[in-house]
Amino acid sequence: MRTYDFSPLFRYSVGFDRIERMLDTASERAERAPGYPPYNIETVDQDSYRITMAVAGFGEDDLDIVIKENELSVSGKIDQDGGEAKYLHRGIANRSFERRFDIADHVKVTGANLDNGLLTIDLVRELPEALKPRQVEIKKGPAASIVGKARKMLGQDDKKAA
Repeated sequence: MRTYDFSPLFRYSVGFDRIERMLDTASERAERAPGYPPYNIETVDQDSYRITMAVAGFGEDDLDIVIKENELSVSGKIDQDGGEAKYLHRGIANRSFERRFDIADHVKVTGANLDNGLLTIDLVRELPEALKPRQVEIKKGPAASIVGKARKMLGQDDKKAA
């Protein structure tokens, strides 16, 4: 078992606690990660992603997808109340499971689909307008004019204060 000390990284920063928790959680999950059900995470385009999980034997009513804060949780449970079959070989795992995925800020789940034993969950990154890149207008003229306006404003404030 490996443990990492991230404290040197966070000594000179404020507000990055979530990253530290996410790294700790990821390392813990990697150590005890179950292999069931298998899944893929793919990039569909620049801001779209898809998680595909192999959930053979599960129906729509047996699966539950929950988003809480920045965590996507997919769980499945099959009722075994039906007639108990006598298996000579049981290779199809239909046991209960729960998979958790950390999702980044501004990533939203847009839909989920179950087809032929594959559950696909589509995600999209939607950046708010305030975070999108914006073009800054370049004005013609000396920069001193802008500085002069700022000095006048400060000078007026100094006269009022005196």
